[in-house]
Amino acid sequence: MSDVEDMAIESLALAPVLDLKAAAPLKAALLERRGHPLELDAADVQRLGGLCLQVLLAAGAAWRADGVPMRIGPRSDAFLDALRLFGGENAFSFQPEGASL
Repeated sequence: MSDVEDMAIESLALAPVLDLKAAAPLKAALLERRGHPLELDAADVQRLGGLCLQVLLAAGAAWRADGVPMRIGPRSDAFLDALRLFGGENAFSFQPEGASL
């Protein structure tokens, strides 16, 4: 069993409005959790802006590079609609081989 598999899954509830003002706090919150399996809760997201989407995509790339699982779920309809508009509906479900989340 790897060290990652032994770690508890951390959870982070995303803010309802992920706009320009939310980007820096979102980045900070993600950096605090880097290296740990992470589930982002997007159930309450009402608006997703481009900059926060970039932060989330960068986090996904970082978790993927680290070989640590990360996913977003549950997702609000507004969050899913925004992802579809940006073309990123499949961008946030990464699990390294053999890992579970």
